[in-house]
Amino acid sequence: MNQLILLMHLPLGEGFGFNGNILETNIINLAVVVGIVVTFVGDAIRSLLENRRQLIVNTLQQAEQRAQEAQAKLGEARAQLELAQKKAASIRQQGQATAEQEQRNFQKQTQDDTTRLYELKDESIRLQQQKAVAQVSQKVISLALAKVREKLTQRLDATFHESVNNFNVVLFTNYTPR
Repeated sequence: MNQLILLMHLPLGEGFGFNGNILETNIINLAVVVGIVVTFVGDAIRSLLENRRQLIVNTLQQAEQRAQEAQAKLGEARAQLELAQKKAASIRQQGQATAEQEQRNFQKQTQDDTTRLYELKDESIRLQQQKAVAQVSQKVISLALAKVREKLTQRLDATFHESVNNFNVVLFTNYTPR
C-alpha cells in the first residue's frame, strides 16, 4: 500500500525514464550493489575473515608453542653443554694429574734404575778388582813358589835340610794350643 501512495504522489509523465544525471545514477547503482554484496556476500566474507583470523591465531599459537619447545631444547642443550664442559674440565684435570703421577713414577723409576746400575757397576768393578787381585795373588804365589823351589833346588844340601827340620821342630814344640 505504501507503494501505491508513492505512485500517487508522483507527477504524471515523470515516471520511469532516462535520468541524465550520471552521478546520481552511479551513486544509486553503487548503493544497490553494495547492499546486495553486503547482504549476500557479507556473511561469506565474514566467515572467510573469521576462518582466516582463526588460522592466523592457530598459526601464532603453534609458533609460540614451537618457540617454547625450542627454548626448552635450548635450555637442555645449554645444560648438556655446561655438563659436558664440566666433564671435559674434570677429564682434563684427571689427565694432568695422571700425567704428573706418571712423570713422577717415571722419574722415580729412572732414578731407581740409575741407582741400581751404579750399584751394579760398582759391584762389577769390585768383582773385577777381586778377580784381578786373585789373579795377581795367584801369580805372586806361583812366582814365589817358583822362586822357593828354585832356591830349594839350588841349596838342597844336607845341612840346609837339617836346619829347616830343626827350625820346624822348634816351632812345633813351642806351639801351645789356645
